[in-house]
Amino acid sequence: MGAISEAVTLRAGALEVGLAPAIGGSVSAMRWRGVDLMRRLSDDDRDAGNVLGVAMFPMTPYANRIARNEFDFGARRWRVLPNNPPERFNVHGSGWKQPWAVIKIDATAAVLALEVVAGAEPYSYRAEQVFAASEEGLSIKMTLTNTGPVAMPFGFGLHPWFDRDPDVTLQFSARRFHLEEPDGVSGDPITLPRELDFAKGRPLPDGWRNNDYGGWAGEATIRFPARGAGLRIVADPVFKHLMLYADPTKPYFCLEPQTNASGAFNRGRWNDPDEGAIVLAPGESAAGAVSFMPFAAP
Repeated sequence: MGAISEAVTLRAGALEVGLAPAIGGSVSAMRWRGVDLMRRLSDDDRDAGNVLGVAMFPMTPYANRIARNEFDFGARRWRVLPNNPPERFNVHGSGWKQPWAVIKIDATAAVLALEVVAGAEPYSYRAEQVFAASEEGLSIKMTLTNTGPVAMPFGFGLHPWFDRDPDVTLQFSARRFHLEEPDGVSGDPITLPRELDFAKGRPLPDGWRNNDYGGWAGEATIRFPARGAGLRIVADPVFKHLMLYADPTKPYFCLEPQTNASGAFNRGRWNDPDEGAIVLAPGESAAGAVSFMPFAAP
């Protein structure tokens, strides 16, 4: 498939993007005009191979948690394994826990790939990330192919981490809000309450937030006024959901574009476009791109 690389750096104009293929096919840093726009992977976390310390990792072959570590599909019950102790339930699939191969690289672009063969868990798939840096920003196209013998439900997404500056603000539009149930599992959606709406832009919430915003419009803006910069996120329509994780006791927060609703695999509404699960027959693929575009924000 290609060689595993410990580190890759892409540069275009004022943009510098670090990749850590061996640590879950992750982004290790995103800097623009010398300013970090994602949480930078520390030297200690890099040495330890700690994927929970990266700037951004891929979620595949689904995003977020599988409650009870099982789901029903195609007249069968499929089981997955816990993968993020001490959490009880599998979260974000298997892609972020494995090294990815570097298939192609030049000064401004890289292709990373991962092949997984079903074993203790049911999924066989090939995943690919195509990174392209330009003066406008970073584009990441994700492609997921079912290499298994039967049709299966899939999903994918990106899990960026951002520094929680005191003056940071978020802005994005969505139509629904998934309540959080025990163990981080998302429940059914409700109409988005005004006090939880970020359509007009607002600071991060003072309290805990770990919720899926459904019916996402595909754009989000993060502003870091003290850094004089911001980041615009633009996603293809296949990314119907945006997950917000914000713990006021932590120095970071997450804003995660994803195709499937959190909890969708347990609700089993496979034909519901709002749930966003993608059923792929053997050999079928799904793809989508997300762009991260810096801008000056006085």
